[in-house]
Amino acid sequence: MSVSSMNHFTILTDDLDATLAFYDRFLGLRPGRRPPFTFPGAWLYAQDGNDPILHVVAGKPRAALVRGVIDHMAFTAQNLQASVAKLQAADVPYELRRLPEFGTWQLFFHDPNGAKVELDFDAAEHGPVT
Repeated sequence: MSVSSMNHFTILTDDLDATLAFYDRFLGLRPGRRPPFTFPGAWLYAQDGNDPILHVVAGKPRAALVRGVIDHMAFTAQNLQASVAKLQAADVPYELRRLPEFGTWQLFFHDPNGAKVELDFDAAEHGPVT
């Protein structure tokens, strides 16, 4: 058995509309084609992608939105300064780090359901203006 790439992540939500708005606003992920499951949810696609990269399962009560063994989901991103500014404007707490030796920027924050999101930016990008 072998794998060739990551297919998707699945998150749980008790507020589908807020979750979809969050991922559209901060990651540019938009709902697209999804099978007619018997439970509410959405499949989110990158603007230039043909495959859904984030599945959202809705209809769960807040108490059921517990963390498992997966710590976070990470995405490759562009435009670090604009991303940080957008989070700041929305008062979304975040943490920004640089990978030692590699220099890759890592931007961490949480979605409305408590899922940790990481955006990775090329080391050549300029850091945010402070």
